Amino acid sequence: MGNAFRRKVDRLAAGFRIVTERTSAMRGIRVASRLLILLVGVWSGLGTGLRAVERPNVILILTDDQGWADIGWNNSSVYSPNLDRLAAGGITFGQHYVMPQCTPTRVALMTGRYPGRFGRVALAATNDPAIPLGTPTLATMFKAVGYDTYLAGKWHLGSDFEHRPNAFGFDSSYGSYSGAVGMYDHRYRPGQFERTWHRDGSPIEGDENGTHATDLVKAEAIRVIQEQRESPYFLYIPFHSVHTPLDERGEFVDRPTQLDPNDPTRWLNEDEIPWFNDPDGKIQQEPDPEKRLLLAAVHHLDSVVGEIVAAVEASPQRDNTLILFSSDNGPQRNWPGNAYPDDLKLTDFNQPHPFRGSKTDVWEGGIHVPGFAYWPGMLEPRVIDEPVHIVDWFPTLANLVGYEPDRAIAWDGVDLEPLIRGEEIEPRELYWIWSPRTNRWALRYGDWKIVKYGTGTPVGPSDWQLFNLVDDPAEAKNIAEQHPEIVADLHARFQRQHAKDADDVGS
Repeated sequence: MGNAFRRKVDRLAAGFRIVTERTSAMRGIRVASRLLILLVGVWSGLGTGLRAVERPNVILILTDDQGWADIGWNNSSVYSPNLDRLAAGGITFGQHYVMPQCTPTRVALMTGRYPGRFGRVALAATNDPAIPLGTPTLATMFKAVGYDTYLAGKWHLGSDFEHRPNAFGFDSSYGSYSGAVGMYDHRYRPGQFERTWHRDGSPIEGDENGTHATDLVKAEAIRVIQEQRESPYFLYIPFHSVHTPLDERGEFVDRPTQLDPNDPTRWLNEDEIPWFNDPDGKIQQEPDPEKRLLLAAVHHLDSVVGEIVAAVEASPQRDNTLILFSSDNGPQRNWPGNAYPDDLKLTDFNQPHPFRGSKTDVWEGGIHVPGFAYWPGMLEPRVIDEPVHIVDWFPTLANLVGYEPDRAIAWDGVDLEPLIRGEEIEPRELYWIWSPRTNRWALRYGDWKIVKYGTGTPVGPSDWQLFNLVDDPAEAKNIAEQHPEIVADLHARFQRQHAKDADDVGS
């Protein structure tokens, strides 16, 4: 299935250099990751006084609205050498899935459960509490086994003080409670949650106005990495970039990004802003100024990721640190502007990709994003083509650190350790809903995917479109009529998944 899927994507992505081809020679090699050795060797000694430093630090990087093609690993038009190095040097998940929007993906990541399990409020971007207090999270799991826990960046699981990150297992939190913020003033939209920039629940005077949010998050992450401590650490870095508003001022911090009045195809002082001018000249080869602005934001983001990785590599813990990377959903594509100060209207500003749909879609373009794990000496570089989902990260990390919850957690994700060791795993159902009205539905099982758009819970096989993602990864041809037995089987699987959702999910 994996090679067939890749061949289809390659044909659809004409003009792209799909870098996963560089590792195709390794696909037939059964590579043991040494992860199991760590699990049974390191963790079996904890009860006898093994030093905490022997446990791995975990850094989890989550970018915002970075689509499948908004990274050089998948698209040679994008300049992102630091992210590409992490992908090339680790395990890359060729079919890595998330939810269609920021809050739902964060729910899935933090809990290992689909957001519908928590009710309608968790199914779309929100400032309301998305998960109840007391919900087991990645942070509470790491704390339970002796880790120091940190968040630097965007929370977006509840913008009130009571539901701040510190209430869900983080020893330290810094950044914004709310979703997108102005990149230089760090404020959310006018209203109750406008003042959102904080440290450990306390608003920061002046909101650290004048420095790009990406640089502030980077500085906090490096501070954590360089801090001396006795315990291992979990560092969650949910960047605001490359979410709108896109604003890359360089040294011109007092002037918002704006088009040159003498040349509307150029940004004012574009030649003097480093993020528009990568060493390979890729960004300047893009004729569309709005696409160039997104590429500049990716360049900026990639640069700070490089600085964070350099801080890890310069630390005594360089060989004992696992770095995970994902975007939170597919590309924004179009943005009306005027939601934030200095917020530009942008049209078709992401890189083109070979899938159908974008952010908020349950088509592949909204949920199929870059994802990889980097741990030199522990994870041998390879590409895994089996479908995985961000809900899998919690149970996988729980296995890694030997976490045994004091009460059962109804994870929807699975432990990926056998897959990482080169073994096959049984096909399982991947399940999506988007929006409080639950008007977008999908389920994947094996090569097959059913999709429904329209208000109201799907009640029977006739409600669905059907696609074979190996033959048709762009979801261009609905073949439900040709395969009624497959639609009926997937509908029954959907019903079993939907029965696990909270009562207010559905029509």
